[in-house]
Amino acid sequence: MKIGFSGHQDLPTEAAILLKQRLQTLFYDAKAIVGVCALAEGGDHLFARAVLERSGELEVVVPCQGYETTFDEESRLEYERLLRQATKMTTLDFSSPSEAAYMAAGKYIVEHCDVLVAAWDGRSARGLGGTADVVKYAEHVGVRVIVIWPEGVER
Repeated sequence: MKIGFSGHQDLPTEAAILLKQRLQTLFYDAKAIVGVCALAEGGDHLFARAVLERSGELEVVVPCQGYETTFDEESRLEYERLLRQATKMTTLDFSSPSEAAYMAAGKYIVEHCDVLVAAWDGRSARGLGGTADVVKYAEHVGVRVIVIWPEGVER
């Protein structure tokens, strides 16, 4: 089963805890997991670690050249560590970080998964390519979406 992921980078503690718990439950009975994500900060890192902990395969879409420059030092090191463990990496044809690159990465994830898991607060995206846009695209093309977010928690 290929599971895509999109989620907020700035997860409140309650959302991060719930995401970890729900991913363990979701992956519990899966025999072969392939996780597809962009390894953005926050939710993507939690998702990637959960996939790897279940001995799953990690497929990463890198939105653009220079993507690693968008991370702070600690997140960049984690990004690079997780990227080294990926079984497949696809870099999109964007020369620098941009909302268009992030939206293209979100579409790529949706188009390469059976189900999309979204750590999403249900609100509009703060910029093109945000989680809300990716969820909307998944729904538009008929990919099942599982939203994980604790009730009453705001970013």
